[in-house]
Amino acid sequence: MTIFPAIDIKNNQIVRLQKGDYNQVKVYSTDPNEILNSFYESGATALHIVDLDGAKSGNIENQTTIQKILKNNKLFTQIGGGIRNENRINHYLEMGVNRVILGTIAVENPKFVEDMVKKYGEKIAVGVDAKDKKVRANGWLVNSNINSYEFCKILRDIGVSTIIYTDISKDGMLSGCDMASYKELCTYEGLNIVASGGVTALSEIKELKELGVSGVIVGKAIYEGKISLKEAINLCSQKG
Repeated sequence: MTIFPAIDIKNNQIVRLQKGDYNQVKVYSTDPNEILNSFYESGATALHIVDLDGAKSGNIENQTTIQKILKNNKLFTQIGGGIRNENRINHYLEMGVNRVILGTIAVENPKFVEDMVKKYGEKIAVGVDAKDKKVRANGWLVNSNINSYEFCKILRDIGVSTIIYTDISKDGMLSGCDMASYKELCTYEGLNIVASGGVTALSEIKELKELGVSGVIVGKAIYEGKISLKEAINLCSQKG
């Protein structure tokens, strides 16, 4: 299981939201390289980046900061936020990103996702952001009324192999993750599930590992000192 420390970017600053609320923002740094170096020192092998402004607008809004991160980046990197066309996919892949995460476009146009998966394979993942088991889009602001579990099955059936599943009500709250959803999703054959949102303790990471998730995204818990990134990575590397 892979630990993905998270860098969420808003106004070219490293931030965390609470429950996906753009009005509840805490700034942690204006220096992405400082954050990245701390991840290196902890033994990270992967990185999760979100362009929060891009998730709302559908454009790349934090290009300067993203370029700084990717310039000397040594980690397997996935990025999401406003990626809604093939030009944007290519742009990030050419910048050195290993995997792009489609979100809103997957809700609006599943056929596009199917075509991109056929063309780019494992370089495409989909972020399923849910609240009350309903999929949210456009930076978590729009309720699609699509059942999130059924949506994951639809994505699997069109060829998507990796899904980043986030319970928005847990995100940034340091209150624990939506373990019940991961128990359900890990029963779906053919999907690699990456858990995201609210992970607060090493015990949760251990439980998620035992469930069989392929990765865990940890953000605020690292920045607030609730979880040692180094200890989390060591836990995931242990066999059994």
